[in-house]
Amino acid sequence: METPLYIISIRLLTALVLGALIGLEREYRAKVAGVRTHFLVALGSALFCVVSQYGFGMDLKDSSRVAAQVVSGIGFLGAGTIIFHKNVVRGLTTAAGLWVTAAIGLACGTGMYAAAIATTFMVLVGLEVLHIFLIKMETSTMALSFSSASREKAMETVDFIRSHCVEIISYSLNTHRSLPNESYEVTLEIRVKRSLRDHLLADCLQTFEDVRISSID
Repeated sequence: METPLYIISIRLLTALVLGALIGLEREYRAKVAGVRTHFLVALGSALFCVVSQYGFGMDLKDSSRVAAQVVSGIGFLGAGTIIFHKNVVRGLTTAAGLWVTAAIGLACGTGMYAAAIATTFMVLVGLEVLHIFLIKMETSTMALSFSSASREKAMETVDFIRSHCVEIISYSLNTHRSLPNESYEVTLEIRVKRSLRDHLLADCLQTFEDVRISSID
């Protein structure tokens, strides 16, 4: 018996809407995969599921095989959103979001609307609630360069930063000699709490007046 077109359309449309909702949250957070990527993943997954169920008639004995390929195949797309830069891995949450969006699409494709809607709600609530609670604990990597006319002041500044940051990843001290004066330039790569990043720079400048920050990345 052929499935009515309106039922298939409802499944695809539901997948599109739910995927777009997750994409909106990722877009709001300025992530690499936004609304378009997420609704396409959900819509494509739902279509694969519909095709596996109804596209081959009775010749396909195991319709779950196509859905299983979606689960493994989405990993390639998720891997493309993961970036390793300056000893920090970024994009894992977005990759996981694409993975669960594909699962939501599959659920819509099989007509499991309640499970798909409930999962979308959990994803959105989980991302937002955890963001609020974890924002004070999240860390970011910052490259900082500053210079000072005194070696002692430069080392005091390094000690001050060490006591206020989570970790010093790398550190270098270079001496620039220009008669009759000398200057000392320090380059640091540090891991610091996001909520304390701006305060650290402000406190550093206020505590050490002769220290000049050259660059911040």
